[in-house]
Amino acid sequence: MLTIGLFGTCGSSTWRAKFIKLYQDLGVAFFNPQVEDWTPECAVEEAQHLAEDAVILFPVTDESYGTGSLAETGFSILNAIRLDDHREFVIMIDDKLNDELNDPVARKESLRARALVREHLRKLRLANVFLVDSLDEMLELSLVLYRAQELREPFRKYNPHHRPR
Repeated sequence: MLTIGLFGTCGSSTWRAKFIKLYQDLGVAFFNPQVEDWTPECAVEEAQHLAEDAVILFPVTDESYGTGSLAETGFSILNAIRLDDHREFVIMIDDKLNDELNDPVARKESLRARALVREHLRKLRLANVFLVDSLDEMLELSLVLYRAQELREPFRKYNPHHRPR
């Protein structure tokens, strides 16, 4: 089954609501790692989806410092570099932070990390890594990439190693 993994900013963020609503309306399979009561057992399922979902979304919004999400972006890129990987990775990194995030040290480090990750991503020449500027772009592209994965599905029986979730 093809799945879109909704990774990236968690906490009190509500960015996923619009995505989930549209995916449900369209019958698009998705994985939402943001749960009310996260436990260490959730890490197993989350890691499996990060390793296998056909389309991985990584928005790092302005709602948090994004330390964990920026780190997970690196793991995703390592997966994207694998020559046999037919999965798609869509990344959006806000270049500013919400004014409510006012810890000066964390703010400075977050802005620095965001700029570095964005610039490194711009330099990559990987056909399965996409850098977008907004959540609307991410949503639109996620649907296009999901449909492309659906079109590839009949060919996977000839190569069982290319089976995204």
